[in-house]
Amino acid sequence: MGADAAVGRHDGTPPGEEEIAARMRAGGLSPYGWGNGSGDTYGWHEHGYEKVLYCVRGQIVFHTAGGDIEPGPGDKMVLPPHTRQRSARRACAASRHRASQTRAG
Repeated sequence: MGADAAVGRHDGTPPGEEEIAARMRAGGLSPYGWGNGSGDTYGWHEHGYEKVLYCVRGQIVFHTAGGDIEPGPGDKMVLPPHTRQRSARRACAASRHRASQTRAG
């Protein structure tokens, strides 16, 4: 797993997109949605903020120097600021995610 990355795995039926967005807002985050098609990729990059991502459906893999992170439906992933990452959408139906950024520490 990525250096200092945190993943909360969801058991059971995953919550819907609106429930995830409500949880994020309750936690002081400003969620926004994005999605990918099968095989979409992002090259190596980093963000100057903490990245909080919930997977709504589908699956994506984040590659980091510390290892791979594969959030699935209902899972929450938190990446610290300046975590080098790249990602690829798994070869199946389109994915949908809710993400937010927090201020750098």
